Amino acid sequence: MPAIDLPEESPVRAPSVMRVALYSLLFNLALVGGKLILSALTGSLALRADAVHSLVDVLASIALILGLKISERKSRSFPLGLYKVENLASIAISFLLFATAYEIFMEAVLGEAEPIHYPGFVLYVVAAIIPLPYLFGSFQIRVGKQTGSPSLIADGVQHKADVLTSSLVFVALIAQSVAFPLDRIAAAIIALVIVKEGWEILVDGMRVLLDASVDAKTLEKIRALIMEAPEVASITELVARNSGRYLFVQTNLIFRVTDLKRAHLASGRIEAKIRKELPHVDRVLIHYEPQARTSLRYASPLKDARGTLGEHFGESPYFALVEIDLQKMKLAKQEIVANPHKDMAKGKGLKVARFLLTYKPDVILSKESLSGKGPGYAFAEAGVETSQTGAETLEELVNSLLHLRGENAADN
Repeated sequence: MPAIDLPEESPVRAPSVMRVALYSLLFNLALVGGKLILSALTGSLALRADAVHSLVDVLASIALILGLKISERKSRSFPLGLYKVENLASIAISFLLFATAYEIFMEAVLGEAEPIHYPGFVLYVVAAIIPLPYLFGSFQIRVGKQTGSPSLIADGVQHKADVLTSSLVFVALIAQSVAFPLDRIAAAIIALVIVKEGWEILVDGMRVLLDASVDAKTLEKIRALIMEAPEVASITELVARNSGRYLFVQTNLIFRVTDLKRAHLASGRIEAKIRKELPHVDRVLIHYEPQARTSLRYASPLKDARGTLGEHFGESPYFALVEIDLQKMKLAKQEIVANPHKDMAKGKGLKVARFLLTYKPDVILSKESLSGKGPGYAFAEAGVETSQTGAETLEELVNSLLHLRGENAADN
C-alpha cells in the first residue's frame, strides 16, 4: 500500500484582537442583563454595584473596539501610526472605573439600609456566574499577550477581578439570608476593588503615553541579540518604547567592520533577528559607525595547550586568542579556549567559525588556507580577515605580530 503524505498540522493561531474585543462586548452585555435582573429580584445593592461594574465593562469594550480601529490607521500627519490610541482607550477605561467606584461607595455609605428578600434559586445563579469572568478574562489576557495588545490585557485583568466582586455578592446574599447585614459592606469593598483596577490600568497607559522605556528584561534581550552579531564591537545607546501593542527600537552601534556594504548587511541581519525574536516590532532604527582601532584581536588554532600551532582549523582542540595593543605595541591579552566542536563528524568547520566569532576576532591566523572553505566564507561575511602563518608556536606567532606591527607603525 503506497504511503500517504499527510498535510502538516498548521500551528494554532491566536484569534484576532478585534474578534476577541467583540466577544468581550457580547459577554459583558450578557452579564449586565443577568445581574440587573437578579438585582431587581433581590433588591441587593451589592448585586446592583456588580451590575454597574459590568456596565462599565460594556463601555470599556466599546472604547477598546474604537481604539483598535483607529490605532490601525496611518497618515501623513501621523507617519508612525496612531497606536497610542489603544493606550488612550485604556486610560478612558480607568476613569470610568473611578466614577463607578465613587457612585457605589457613596450609596453604600450614605444610602439607607433596607432588608432584602429573594427567591432561593438566585444563590445558584450567582454561584454559576462567579467563574465565567475569570475564564473569559484568562482567555483575553492570553490573546493579549500573544498579540501584544495592552487594551485587551487591561480588559482581561478587569474580567478576572470580577470573580472577587461576584464572590462578595454571593457571600453577602448568604449573610442576608441569615439576617446578617453584609450587603452594603460588600458593595463598599467592590468599590475599592474597582479603584485598584483603574489605578493599575491608568499607570500602564500613562507610561506608554509618556514614552517610558520598555521593561529591563526586554531591553536586555534586545542588547543580547545585538551583541550576538560578530560585527558589533559595542553598544553606545539602546532605547525602546511601546506604542499601543507595537515596539519601537533605536540603537547606536560601534562596528568592527569599516566596509559600508558589510556594515549595511550586518545592520539588516540585526534588525531581522530582533523582529523574529520580539513580536510586534514596528520599527528598528540602527545608527552605526566604525570602531576607532586601539587594538587588534587574533585567533589561531592550537595543537595542544602548550602553544603548538595546529595544522587543521576545525580539528584543533584549542584556540589561542591574542590581543595586541596598537598604541603601546605590546601584548595586551592572551587566552586559550577549548574547541567544543572538534569531535563532530560533519560541519565542524562552520560550527567552529561561529564559535570563534563570539569572541569577536579581527584576524584569523592558521597554517592551512581557509580561502574557498565554509569557515572562510563565514569569517568574510562577518568582516573578519583570514591569513596563513608559518609560525610553529604561539610565542613565535606573537613575536612575529609585534615585529610586523612595529614595522608598520614605523613606516607610518
